[in-house]
Formats: sequence, C-alpha cells, structure tokens
Amino acid sequence: MKQKKEKDCFVSSTAFLHGRAVFMQLVFYILYGWYHYFYVNLQSMDAQISNNQWSENIILVDGDYIDQVAFDLIVNFERMIGRRIPAADTARWIDCIALDGGIREGTHETQVIFVHSKEKTTLENFQPGNFENDLNGKAFKDHLGEFMLSSFPVEDIVQDTDFFMDILLTVCQHPNVKRMMIVPNCEREGVLDRIRTSLRSVDDENKRITVFAMQPLVGGNFRQEILGYSLMNALGIKSEEIK
Repeated sequence: MKQKKEKDCFVSSTAFLHGRAVFMQLVFYILYGWYHYFYVNLQSMDAQISNNQWSENIILVDGDYIDQVAFDLIVNFERMIGRRIPAADTARWIDCIALDGGIREGTHETQVIFVHSKEKTTLENFQPGNFENDLNGKAFKDHLGEFMLSSFPVEDIVQDTDFFMDILLTVCQHPNVKRMMIVPNCEREGVLDRIRTSLRSVDDENKRITVFAMQPLVGGNFRQEILGYSLMNALGIKSEEIK
C-alpha cells in the first residue's frame, strides 16, 4: 500500500511538472509573440517606409472602419437618391483627406498607412481595394504630389486599436513629420480618449494634426473634419442629389 501511494505521488508530481512546463512554454510563446509583433513588426514598418525616413505628410487610416462607413453610406444614399452608387474611388478619397488636412497643390510627398484586421484582405467598397495587390507598396501622383501607400494587417495576438495607436505615437514623435491626418474608429469605445491623451502634448505649431470622424468631436489638441464629406465625394454623390 505504501509503495502504491509513493507511486501515485510520483505520477502526480510528474504530471504537475509536465503541466507546469507546458504552461511556461505557452507563456514564453505568448510573450515572444507580443515582442515579435510590437518590436519586430514596428521596426519592419519603420524600415519599410522610405528607409526609416518618414514624409512630412502622413495619412493614418483604420481600413476596417472606413470600409464599413463607405458601405453604410452606399446603402443609405442608394435608397435616398434612387440610383446605384459605385465603389469609392480610393485615390480620389485620399486626395480629399489630404485637402481637408491642409495639403495644397504642389510637389508634396505623402505616406498613406492602412491598418486592417488580418482576415480583411480588401476594402470591398473602394476601387482599387485589395490591400496586398492594389495598395501595399503602390504609389500615385497628381496635382497634390506623390502618395505612397502601405498596408499593415493586425495579427490575432493584438487588438487593432493598440497597433493603430502605436503607429500614431511613432509618427507623432518623428521630427520629419509636419502634418498628420488620422482616420480612426472613433465609434469604438475608448479610442477617442486614447487619441486625446496621446496628442495632448503635441506642439500644434510644428505638427498640424487633423482627426476625421463622422460626428463633431469634443475637445482634443487637434483639428477635426467630418469624414463623410470626403467619402461622399469619392462615391460620386453630388450635393444637389441630396437636397
């Protein structure tokens, strides 16, 4: 009987140690994953965009959010004006954001960064809209200068809001950046408060920051513009159609 108890105790101890080892290994992989995502990926992002040199103008976009807003506008205005509304013109929308953010005609350089969930591969209500094939690493030129596009999927390991905020802080702290246009999901709880906190200490004399939202925002050390106007323009919805 004594030998059986000792054997059972040995088996239990072995199982406990094995379980603890598995748990510690799991913790290691989780911590390594966070390190890899927040350090390696952000370093890769900074290196990928202009060889660690940020442009003076940055447009930071929550891709999932703008696609949902564009969809809602298409559905509502098709009912209102009685005609089919095509997908938004991506380049035209970017131009509208740039103009609302203070960019004027000239030979400017603007970097456009789309942050999107890993499972979302395409802006379904924009044309062109595939993140990897149409947007990431692409560029276009027009009367406002050159726009260089990048897209970054958010891994399952981290919330997209956290990654979005990390990019926002990285860009705001860079001395090269003079103008930033931010298109966040302000409808998500806590996002606007985090933006207000992050931008509180930014000297607006040196950095012109504009936040775009569907409704007027209260407070904050930044300019603001209504997101819907630029999307309506890109969707080809004319003001006389909705009077």
